[in-house]
Amino acid sequence: MRASLQLSMAGLNVAVLTKVFPTRSHTVAAQGGIGASLGNMSEDNWHYHFFDTVKGSDWLGDQDAIEFMCREAPKVVYELEHFGMPFDRNPDGTIYQRPFGGHTANYGEKPVQRACAAADRTGHALLHTLYQQNVKARTNFFVEWMALDLIRDAEGDVVGVTALEMETGEVYILEAKTVLLATGGAGRIFAASTNAFINTGDGLGMAARASIPLEDMEFWQFHPTGVAGAGVLLTEGCRGEGAILRNANGERFMERYAPTLKDLAPRDFVSRSMDQEIKEGRGCGPNKDYVLLDMTHLGAETIMKRLPSVFEIGHNFANVDITKEPIPVVPTIHYQMGGIPTNVYGQVVVPKNGAPNDIVNGLYAVGECSCVSVHGANRLGTNSLLDLVVFGRAAGNHIVDYNLKNKSHKPLPKDAADQTLARLARLDTAVNGEYSQDVANDIRRTMQAHAGVFRTQASMDEGVKKILEVTERVKSIGLQDKSKVFNTARVEALEVENLIEAAKATMISAAARKESRGAHAHNDFPNRDDANWIKHSLFYTEGNRLDYKPVNMKPLTVESIPPKVRTF
Repeated sequence: MRASLQLSMAGLNVAVLTKVFPTRSHTVAAQGGIGASLGNMSEDNWHYHFFDTVKGSDWLGDQDAIEFMCREAPKVVYELEHFGMPFDRNPDGTIYQRPFGGHTANYGEKPVQRACAAADRTGHALLHTLYQQNVKARTNFFVEWMALDLIRDAEGDVVGVTALEMETGEVYILEAKTVLLATGGAGRIFAASTNAFINTGDGLGMAARASIPLEDMEFWQFHPTGVAGAGVLLTEGCRGEGAILRNANGERFMERYAPTLKDLAPRDFVSRSMDQEIKEGRGCGPNKDYVLLDMTHLGAETIMKRLPSVFEIGHNFANVDITKEPIPVVPTIHYQMGGIPTNVYGQVVVPKNGAPNDIVNGLYAVGECSCVSVHGANRLGTNSLLDLVVFGRAAGNHIVDYNLKNKSHKPLPKDAADQTLARLARLDTAVNGEYSQDVANDIRRTMQAHAGVFRTQASMDEGVKKILEVTERVKSIGLQDKSKVFNTARVEALEVENLIEAAKATMISAAARKESRGAHAHNDFPNRDDANWIKHSLFYTEGNRLDYKPVNMKPLTVESIPPKVRTF
């Protein structure tokens, strides 16, 4: 929506296809804040933000893209404010900022307040603000439409998409001078996930089937504080406001693992520390399988002002009053760092003729489905909303500058819809076949068991074998209900074809990376291997093959930050 707003305001004809009503997209679930070095609450500047993001990425982030994002951050936040986004305020009227994990001042010396927040509903406020602005700019929304496949011509340029109108079951070709994917992550490839049911990696599936590689898919962020047994997210803003993680002995255990930042260390670090506490027998509850997040000392007034949604989640999903007792939490899959490779303008890039970043004409990707690689091996909290807005805006501006009004549509290839029609025909003509959700659940079980917080070579190799077996089963999914109008079974079957691409890319890329870096914690290779593995993985679904490309260690204007051991 940030990209479409830029395009509509420039007078271009924009169609936004969306599986759900726009304000129901998963950004609505983002709670804690959007990162920007405004310096409203404590001393800050973009250099510190840049340093924290590079360090947080465990030196797998591209430093030119990270610099671009951190420098643009204050500008896009003030722009949102002017669009009407209802940020919380300080007494002097400036935007309220809270501390967040991994965000520091003076290059790691102390925590800094950088997360611009609207209580614990920041994503909700952002989504509604951008939707209202798009309505004002007369953007066309195609609600409950599912994009199915990219259409590429003989030269490899993208000239449109095929799409399913869910209400009627009809399939259409949408011809376009430019296609932009902003389809979110694929967190539903895991059994325990903070992600909505719609997060099935549709853009990743579309890219993979169009012979575009998926980058760095082995890196998945576990959020430290998912509600135990439910997976629902409790924002890092809880710890930003002063919440403390405790083990069965009531001990604030993060002081042992991260003496400086304590509970505000980056997410991969906190998740592993929690997992270790549980593995060593200091977990809470009858099965000793979770730890406690304690907010009782913050007081009911602060909780109701700054964390009202968390209070509701405690009641609804854990039967806990967080103003009076701690809440059980476990690390839960949350965010994919990898995705469709792009540059800072959102243009999709692929290796070609020896060049690592050859542009795919007519195709852009932004947000969680993309990999500009600002997040590298581990994303800092608040950088996801920032990533959306900075690169959505940059992609919009780049498309506007391309002067599409004076360009004509490229002709559609004769076989434009063949791939899509073949996929649908296979589902509609199958006399029998597996139920799509049985296959999807086996994908989730496999990923949960073999690509978790801690990974071993034997377990990942077994996971690759199992995922390839499930891949064969995806081809034999059948539909009992062949009707067209709002056939959710057909939509789910199509979603499973996207899930399997994300799962395959994740499992195969992870099994190949022989080191521990960021969210990829490999028990057989516990150390980072900078000599061999400062490189991005690229997974191609044809032949399930891997390729690699170098990480850009050169920022745009400042000195490069060389790799060193991450301590907090």
